[in-house]
Amino acid sequence: MDKKRASLSQLQKEGHPIEKLPFSIRILLENVVRNHDGFSVTDEHLDTLIHWDPAGTDKEIPFKPARVLMQDFTGVPAVVDIASIRAEVIRKGKDGQKINPAIPVDLVIDHSVQVDYFGTDYAYEKNVDLEYERNAERYQLLKWAQKGLNNFTVVPPGMGICHQVNLEYLAKGVIDREGWHFPDTLVGTDSHTPMVNGIGVLGWGVGGIEAEAAMLGQPIYFTCPQVIGLKLTGKIPEGCTATDMVLAITKLLRDYGVVGKFVEVFGDGLDNLTVTDRATISNMSPEFGCTVTYFPIDDQTLDYMRRTSRSEEHIHLVETYCKENLLWRTGDESINYTEILHLDLGSLEPTVAGPKRPQDKILIKDLYHKFGELLEQEYSRTYVPYNNRAVNTWLSEGGSRTQFTTKTPQQASSEAAVESNELKTVRIVKNNEEYELSDGSIVIAAITSCTNTSNPAVMLGAGLVAKKAVSRGLRTKPWVKTSLAPGSKVVTAYLERAGLLADLEALRFHHVGYGCTSCIGNSGPLPPHIAEAVDDAELVVASILSGNRNFEARVHPQVKMNFLASPMLVVVYALIGRIDVDIFNDPIDTDPNGEPVYLKDIWPTQDEINEAIQSALKQEDFKKVYDVIFDGNEQWQNLTAPTGSDYQWDENSTYIQEAPFFKDISSEPMPLEDINDARVLLYLGDSITTDHISPAGSFKSDTAAGQYLKSKGVEVKDFNSYGSRRGNHEVMMRGTFANVRIRNKIADKEGGYTTYFPTGETLNIYDAAAGYRNDHTPLIILAGKEYGSGSSRDWAAKGTNLLGVKAVIAESFERIHRSNLVGMGIAPLEFLEGENAETLGLTGKETFSITGLANDLSPHKTLEVKATGEQGNTTTFKVKARFDSAIEIAYYKNGGILHYVLREFLKK
Repeated sequence: MDKKRASLSQLQKEGHPIEKLPFSIRILLENVVRNHDGFSVTDEHLDTLIHWDPAGTDKEIPFKPARVLMQDFTGVPAVVDIASIRAEVIRKGKDGQKINPAIPVDLVIDHSVQVDYFGTDYAYEKNVDLEYERNAERYQLLKWAQKGLNNFTVVPPGMGICHQVNLEYLAKGVIDREGWHFPDTLVGTDSHTPMVNGIGVLGWGVGGIEAEAAMLGQPIYFTCPQVIGLKLTGKIPEGCTATDMVLAITKLLRDYGVVGKFVEVFGDGLDNLTVTDRATISNMSPEFGCTVTYFPIDDQTLDYMRRTSRSEEHIHLVETYCKENLLWRTGDESINYTEILHLDLGSLEPTVAGPKRPQDKILIKDLYHKFGELLEQEYSRTYVPYNNRAVNTWLSEGGSRTQFTTKTPQQASSEAAVESNELKTVRIVKNNEEYELSDGSIVIAAITSCTNTSNPAVMLGAGLVAKKAVSRGLRTKPWVKTSLAPGSKVVTAYLERAGLLADLEALRFHHVGYGCTSCIGNSGPLPPHIAEAVDDAELVVASILSGNRNFEARVHPQVKMNFLASPMLVVVYALIGRIDVDIFNDPIDTDPNGEPVYLKDIWPTQDEINEAIQSALKQEDFKKVYDVIFDGNEQWQNLTAPTGSDYQWDENSTYIQEAPFFKDISSEPMPLEDINDARVLLYLGDSITTDHISPAGSFKSDTAAGQYLKSKGVEVKDFNSYGSRRGNHEVMMRGTFANVRIRNKIADKEGGYTTYFPTGETLNIYDAAAGYRNDHTPLIILAGKEYGSGSSRDWAAKGTNLLGVKAVIAESFERIHRSNLVGMGIAPLEFLEGENAETLGLTGKETFSITGLANDLSPHKTLEVKATGEQGNTTTFKVKARFDSAIEIAYYKNGGILHYVLREFLKK
């Protein structure tokens, strides 16, 4: 049977200059042509894309993705929501089995494994055992969904990271479905979904809320994007890696400002970049701030598909379809972009990023000096060369510990110097081993995250660094917690075939699990004696990881400096054990004979890396791994799970509870109201990330969430992480804004606290919000620029909703979080250009009334805000309502996007 195609070539023949459009816009155009129904996808949408304006427009366009990708942290609450909607439909006497994904959904369980065990050959096995022990209830829900929902597949734990599985297996390039051929497109519930742009698939991260709506057949509407052309020329020089390239691009694009925009890559530099190099770039789109970083399909794409065991029949389909439908890159295109930025790959230098943002690029040659500046700027400490620091000595033999202090010669003449802000060093004596830990010591070195573990060049490169280091008798420092978390089982296969896994293990980079681990905050605990020394001496220690995220308290709450780097540099710095070393001029270490070993002695050449790739990568590895991708290990196969269409909720579960958002939903939404006499729950600064907002990582017993679990009989050792409990709103709303590093300007201490104005008390955020709820007082948040940047965490919006927040007034919003706020019925409002809370003289102690929401609400409507101070003085100012489309206003009126979808379903 002949397949149907929505023909871009035909539009070209009709006189529309399709060849001038960016490839990413062409894919959106094809999507509109194919899904045109005159109702949700209209002539106006078609016209907007055919006549795409590089300068930008406020017009909205719809997007109906071919599929949805989920990971378990965001996937579990999505499944809870779907099951909760089903439950409400059944309560209302309707057929719950009709609540199913309308398009294919793939969920990959990759976010739950934690690095509890490391540095041993049993680390992987024990970490997996703990993973199942901690997450059995969540996995039972997902196994129910695998059988209870149509169009829903689950990749069990221990198979790989969702983005790498997507790149190596799930991505098709071109879809063959229901008599149609069309481009493979998707949205994902993880912000790093754009990684698949590297293989020519258009997709991006959305919140779980938007993804659920897409699953249920609702188009995703968004403002037609500008497209920035990123022109790459030249070739990555010897000694540099794809990681150095992507960190340079992060800095370039962040400085320019690409939030909410598409980025499309072109130039002769693409001829020198493999798909895995391209995917390394695309992966960090959320760090750039853009929606996608798209690489059109070309010969490199087909070569990668062939290497990863896609069928020749399918590869032929991809090539033929793209060439016939104007989606094939030749390199000779003349495309009209909004703006063109240029990077000469030959200008790259070895790079890291940190200590707390991916865009904070630091050249390795400057890192030694930059460390001192960072300590002074961030922690008000005067940098002291390593050999001149005061030393606190801990004796930790036999479980007993005493402390005494020694002084350096420079300090001996001045008692006051001991009490100054100069750096200090702790000498640890444990198990017949003695070493020093100080500010700048690296306590975590993790080869982790989809960004780099999908790229054989840097993974095999790390193995070669390890091999050369081992051959010189070097070992990683004893205070460094090392880990290797491959992105898929294919990585393990080629490292073993190359003979390099043994060398990595010789440096204690043992395999700890297939998952995001340290990059998502699952670093696990530091060894007790290290943790105690860091806390007691208030050391500013560091991590080095091959990830994409290094926000405050994300990697580990005790680690204040976090640096992103290539897997090869992760190995190098684990050998050094410190950040403040000039690795280009100073020795990495000395060998057993006292001979210095320099970076050049252990760094592989590009020829050595290429040779390892050619000999170690085999097509059969991909086939072997992915033929059984959905089967899971014995633990998964033996896991018992509920059956039936209506999920059976366990009221005693502290992991999974029915979502409260849909219970007893009214047939019609309540009329919109203005916000009157609201109080400020938080007054925040710039760059507040979803890590600051949404609960993530571990938490202690004295937190609101910890107290809740203790009241349910859960022991502290069984708390698990916030991420693992995303299916329980009681835990999650108590953890919202509980980040230990958040700085609320109306609280008198750092962390998740606020002033409860009726009494003047300092309370944790949850308790204050509960007090306001009892008083029927609405709440708002004041914030600066880039509010909600970072991961696409739907609980950053869900938790905000449950705390009673009605609006967030910020200078600007990150794309996904703004959408999620709307999706949970919270108004995202922006100060007018040039204004913010500080320039308006706001203290956060005022009461706020916002008018203009109740009547004639329209996209980008200007609203009036009246702030009344403690003495009765008033400040009146305007804000822009960041509802970007008419459909978003419909979502807001309904209290959220899923409420809208549910009501529409019940009407039918």
